[in-house]
Amino acid sequence: MENTLKIQIWSDIMCPYCYIGKRRIEGALAEFNHKDQVEIEWKSFQLDSNFVASDDDNMAEHLAEKYRKDVNWAQEMMDSMTQNAKNAGLDFHFDKAIMANSFNAHRLLHLAKKNNLSNDMEELLFKAYLTDGKNVNDTATLKALGLEVGLKTDEIDAVLESDAYAKEVHADIEMAQKIGVQGVPFFVFDNKYAVSGAQHVETFVKTLEKVWEEGDFGPKLTVLNTGEGDSCGIDGCN
Repeated sequence: MENTLKIQIWSDIMCPYCYIGKRRIEGALAEFNHKDQVEIEWKSFQLDSNFVASDDDNMAEHLAEKYRKDVNWAQEMMDSMTQNAKNAGLDFHFDKAIMANSFNAHRLLHLAKKNNLSNDMEELLFKAYLTDGKNVNDTATLKALGLEVGLKTDEIDAVLESDAYAKEVHADIEMAQKIGVQGVPFFVFDNKYAVSGAQHVETFVKTLEKVWEEGDFGPKLTVLNTGEGDSCGIDGCN
């Protein structure tokens, strides 16, 4: 495609602000005159690659323990994210959310990327975790979501029954480390400008217009001074 503006988005299914960020960049694209010439590439990121789920997990207690805060802090953070999600047209249900390691979901996302279905796969995984209370590390759940998005049974089974795409997931995470990603969502526009966090639609629109107008993209990545954006990192969500 001639004059294609590429957006790379580092994201984790376990990150509520990544789902909100997805809605906001979609809202920005709806207002962008050249939206048909924009390509989005989803990149893997894990907030906690060593996480092991247990049957008695409670999200508020888990967050409080992980970030060394009290349970009230964790509940207030979840309430704030739920309201932000509502403002973006999303319906979060942290009371039903099943915490899980997202590695296998990311491997399935890479299969979806191979089939040009990664954006739809991201949507289904976010909804499964944050709205529907499904375990996105459960093989049957992942297979059902893969089939729903249009992947073939034999391809899904081949991935979930092996370590396929593990290298690709690790490569995405290593690339994020190299360019200084400390929290997600993290958006890179044509390898030139980066925006961190689930910024407001207006901020994304301005970034899209700036990148498009400049046209001749350079190799050096610049993080735009867009102010604090909602994101999740290893030290918590803010």
